[in-house]
Amino acid sequence: MKQFFLLGLISLLSLAVIAQPEDPKTMHATARTFMQTGDFDNAIIVLSRALQQDKDNLEMQKDLVMCYYLKRDYTKAMEGIKTLVDRDDADVVTFQIAGNVYKALEEVKECDKLYKKGLKKFPKSGPLYSEYGELLWASKDFSAINLWEKGIEADPGYSGNYYNAALYYFYTKDKVWSLIYGEIFVNMESLNERGAAMKEQLLQMYKEKLFAEADLMTGEEKNKSEFAKAFLLGMNKQSSLAAKGITTEVLTMIRARFILEWYEANASKFPFRLFDYQQQLLREGLFDAYNQWLFGATENLAAYDNWTKTHADEYNNFNAFQRSRVFKIPPGQYYHDK
Repeated sequence: MKQFFLLGLISLLSLAVIAQPEDPKTMHATARTFMQTGDFDNAIIVLSRALQQDKDNLEMQKDLVMCYYLKRDYTKAMEGIKTLVDRDDADVVTFQIAGNVYKALEEVKECDKLYKKGLKKFPKSGPLYSEYGELLWASKDFSAINLWEKGIEADPGYSGNYYNAALYYFYTKDKVWSLIYGEIFVNMESLNERGAAMKEQLLQMYKEKLFAEADLMTGEEKNKSEFAKAFLLGMNKQSSLAAKGITTEVLTMIRARFILEWYEANASKFPFRLFDYQQQLLREGLFDAYNQWLFGATENLAAYDNWTKTHADEYNNFNAFQRSRVFKIPPGQYYHDK
């Protein structure tokens, strides 16, 4: 009889231990594991219970809204996000999530107000400039470029605005900024589909726009940017090389000579991280490999693969060098005159 009593007591104690609620941090970690596997229903269950213990936790509330958003329950996502953006501790990510919800519901006017509110609170947020511009661009409002330019100026370390601005300028008469912004973007984000697509655009831009005229200064009389004019003048001195056609090898020669010229005439006036990087690659003997990486696979994949095999040391050294650093444009190197 005594043994049965002890077994029953142990069972009750075990149940009591099981019934003890986990702490919110552990539950939040569990919910994020569910989110990573796409099990948003279970993530919602866990987050809802965690928030009963820590109802004001902003990170858990954001994740809860994201779960509803990702499972396309936009009504519940909207219910959750409306209170979050009014909180004093609402961060940039809060406004990004809210923007996604408003876009999903096609609430364009409300989304416009939201981004304005977010940028008033975070005037140096590259992500908010980028996503606000995308909202305008989707409505065929070409003033979107002004937001992407502001984002580049305010937050030069964020890649999204370079991507959007490069695409915009690719479809205009501009000869400079699609090349500059596109190459910056590729150095920031090279390992995804957008990076590969931007490399294709860069090669096309050199062929179709920059060297389409023998004189690169044609039509540039009204260009207000001293930086852009200096860039075009420098490239114009190498224009004769384009008579051979624009290939990876020709571009390597043009761009190498351009960098040497730039550092004689313009570097002190226009310090620029992208050109500093190119000069560094020249000094390290890696500039050929960099240009092959940038243009080679797009121009001719078979020829590029052959180049990597016949120049294995150079190729491997460049890859190692590239992996060893993070490319960012420092503040103050903004030269696009509006």
